[in-house]
Amino acid sequence: MPELPEVEVVRRGLEQHVLDQPITAVEVLHPRPVRRHLPGPDDFAAVLTGRTFTAARRRGKYLWLPLAPDDEDGDEDGGDALLAHLGMSGQMLVQPKGAPDERHLRVRFSLGADGPELRFVDQRMFGGLSLAVGGAVLPDELAHIARDPLDPAFDDAEFVRRVRRSASGIKRILLNQSVISGVGNIYADEALWLARLHGDRRGDRLKVVEVERVLAGAREVMLAALGQGGTSFDALYVNVNGESGYFDRSLEVYGQDGEPCSRCGTAVSRVHFMNRSSYFCARCQPVPRGLAPARRS
Repeated sequence: MPELPEVEVVRRGLEQHVLDQPITAVEVLHPRPVRRHLPGPDDFAAVLTGRTFTAARRRGKYLWLPLAPDDEDGDEDGGDALLAHLGMSGQMLVQPKGAPDERHLRVRFSLGADGPELRFVDQRMFGGLSLAVGGAVLPDELAHIARDPLDPAFDDAEFVRRVRRSASGIKRILLNQSVISGVGNIYADEALWLARLHGDRRGDRLKVVEVERVLAGAREVMLAALGQGGTSFDALYVNVNGESGYFDRSLEVYGQDGEPCSRCGTAVSRVHFMNRSSYFCARCQPVPRGLAPARRS
């Protein structure tokens, strides 16, 4: 699933290519991606046709595009927005008008008289689009999601306090979107490697400086990934121009099962974790005392 750097790459592309052009037509080619719009696909198309995207915003892994108000006296800050989540395989592509349709094209937005098309492509259809009424500043659907570590308003001290009050393992905390958003499985493993901490270390047993190292590691790896266009393990994650990111070539532990740790040479371990996998260096990130060795995949 795309994580924060990948979604931010898409947000920047949308900001560059789809703003301030009227939506001249909306075509819903499959109803599932707009399933949260209860009045149905036809209404979804009708309420968006004629509107204009005015900004591209993000909270964690969610994107939203505020819409210009229906009338000149409307308050943009209180206006509506198109809310998007990419799910496992969703793509927001900007294509020239008349370009061949993608195999898994689900929703098409035509922009301007001769402008481009914004296309929502989703092979597995776990992602989706919806209209967030009054959601221009922050959709109600995202109010429970915490800020992410790249957000200038992220509260470092509060994050440290919440971690140190929790009996959960630090990796579970990093994946808890109500505590910190945007840190998925890949970047959690990479941040913990940088911080030299095992993911099962309990939050309430960590020192302040250790939590600060984790947060610094998360920022470091996310900024590095952002600089390389995100992480692409297959063709499903691409930017708005259909280009893959290259950060997977820089990963230290994630996906590196059996490879030598670049810091100490110990083979990277892979273990089961919450129906997925965790990767770590057993020497640099020792298993907490009292925990039985986790079963390898």
